Amino acid sequence: PCWRVEDFVVAQECSRCSSFQAKTLPECNPTGFIEKINCANSKRDEFKSCRSAVLEAQLFWRFLGSMLAVAAISAVLVVLRQRVLDRRALEKVRKQIESI
Repeated sequence: PCWRVEDFVVAQECSRCSSFQAKTLPECNPTGFIEKINCANSKRDEFKSCRSAVLEAQLFWRFLGSMLAVAAISAVLVVLRQRVLDRRALEKVRKQIESI
C-alpha cells in the first residue's frame, strides 16, 4: 500500500464498512472500519483499516464498568472473609479463656 511508504491525506474519515465493503475489501476485516486516503506522490486513492473513536470509547467504558464491578465484588468478598476470620479468632480466644 502506498500509505506505508508515502505521505497521504485522509479523503474520507473513519467509518463503518458496509456489508458490500466487508465482503469485497480486505481492509475491512481487522476492525470493520475503513478510511479513504489519497497518497501524495502516486496520486492513488486507497482504503486503510482504522479504529473508530466512538467504538473505542464504548469499549473503554465497558471495560471500566466491568473493572469497577470486579473491584466491588472483590471488596465485598474481602469484607466477608475478614468477618469469618475475626469470628474464628474470637472463637479461639473464647475457648482458650474457658480452658483456664
